[in-house]
Amino acid sequence: MTADRKNKAREKFLLGGIVVRAGLTRADCAFLIGGLLELARVAPNSSGDRGCRLTSSKQYATVRSNHLNLQIK
Repeated sequence: MTADRKNKAREKFLLGGIVVRAGLTRADCAFLIGGLLELARVAPNSSGDRGCRLTSSKQYATVRSNHLNLQIK
């Protein structure tokens, strides 16, 4: 496998992980693509951008905390 193919495969794997974390594994492709296209229209540093990032960071902190608690028990 060439380095380029390996990098592309890793990128797809990581993006798939984002879909799983967001709880969208059962969503159809049209919904996911439409949602991503809408997000692509959000201007960087806008209120929409900051809102998305805030929601994401709160959710990630909760998931990370729950994961750590499961490992400790």
